[in-house]
Amino acid sequence: MKLSYLSEKKLFPDESSKGGISLDGEWEEKNNSLYRKFKFKNFNEAFSFMTRVALEAEKMDHHPLWTNVYNQVEVWLSTHDAGDIVTDKDKQLAKKIDALV
Repeated sequence: MKLSYLSEKKLFPDESSKGGISLDGEWEEKNNSLYRKFKFKNFNEAFSFMTRVALEAEKMDHHPLWTNVYNQVEVWLSTHDAGDIVTDKDKQLAKKIDALV
């Protein structure tokens, strides 16, 4: 089932020129974490998305901080073991999350 994600403005610049992992243009780095807000058609689509993200996060043993209110899901990623900063592990999970939209 393809989710009907409603796009918001692009926030995170492409990092391919910096030699890092390139992310979708909708991630924002702030307060030592990657942040993205997702908006779906309804609660069922939002919750389905969260379930799929949870399965990927568990495989990586890297779990997001997130909230869900009706059709919106907000996600913050940082690596606690590295001092609560953004690492490649966060960017890898962000890419996996992007693939689930």
